[in-house]
Amino acid sequence: MTAQLFTPLQIGNRTLSNRITVAPMCQYSAIDGSMTDWHLMHLGSLAISGASMLVMEMTAVTPPGHITPHCVGLYSDDNEAAMQRVVEFVRSISPIVLGVQLAHAGRKASAHRPWSGQGFLRPDEGAWQTEAPSAVPLAPGWPAPHAMTRTDMQQLTQAFVRAAQRAARIGLDFIEIHSTHGYLLSEFLSPLANKRADEYGGSLENRMRFPMEVFRAVRGAFPADRPVGAKISGTDFVEGGFSPDEAVVYSGMLKREGCAYVTVSGGGVVLDAKVPVGPGYQVPFAERVKKETGITTGAVGMITDPQQAEAIIASGQADFISLARAMLFNPRWPQHAAVALGVEAPYPPQYERAAPKAWRPGRTLGKLA
Repeated sequence: MTAQLFTPLQIGNRTLSNRITVAPMCQYSAIDGSMTDWHLMHLGSLAISGASMLVMEMTAVTPPGHITPHCVGLYSDDNEAAMQRVVEFVRSISPIVLGVQLAHAGRKASAHRPWSGQGFLRPDEGAWQTEAPSAVPLAPGWPAPHAMTRTDMQQLTQAFVRAAQRAARIGLDFIEIHSTHGYLLSEFLSPLANKRADEYGGSLENRMRFPMEVFRAVRGAFPADRPVGAKISGTDFVEGGFSPDEAVVYSGMLKREGCAYVTVSGGGVVLDAKVPVGPGYQVPFAERVKKETGITTGAVGMITDPQQAEAIIASGQADFISLARAMLFNPRWPQHAAVALGVEAPYPPQYERAAPKAWRPGRTLGKLA
């Protein structure tokens, strides 16, 4: 019997060859928002892993939307050309379904790279004014963001549209809208960050308003035959924050507006949340969204073991899994999972002799090389 993890899945009009996808992972290695040779290596390696879908890292739609000065953007011709170079390279080596995650970092922008301290930049380090739904700092001691006006929001929506148009020109298969992890769209969704008194704050209906405006604008700007999905929060992991109940409502609204899938993550809106990290700790949020809305749903969160991943898919908790750190640690995770589950995964022809079926009895490593 075929492992459910290695059965096909339809997302929009794109067919995934299996249920293993690669999550967007910031590399903090861009120059002026443009991808570099590091991205050729990083994404090229992941593209030949045997996974079926690859989401390129969180990509800012404006310069102030970067987390750090070293993040990827898609707001200039240079950014577009650099990303196209990477996309063409990936296409030359792999049939993987390839997309990009569009985002704005909100009040978490203007920060150091993780290996340089993780805190906010100071003026003498190139800091810039951050933006958020309300002028509420991320944490005590952090700079207060600028509370966005309606004009700011309209201009940002158009920046998302322009980035989506660039993604279409590059030939990407899909777009993912980032609305979790405490970045701008999840700040609008969370009552912990959104203290607005206008029609964009207060009730869940109001807090969803701007993220939904952005989604509709991107969906309208991207070719209708290519999917647009979203990464959402299942919870803020803080009492009084965005809740699993609200995640279900938000997912249902996205589905009604043509969202092809959601990947359910969470946290990040505040720095002192008590997150119960453990194997599959966010899977229950995905399971609830899938069962209550019917939208195609991805699960994340400490999914590291093939049998664990198989159980998630076979039991119907999610439609696909989205791997991040597990893929950084082991870029051949899908191929190794296939071995563990007794099925075959694709290899590039240059690597086929490394597949277990090629290791016939009596052959030495020297003869295989």
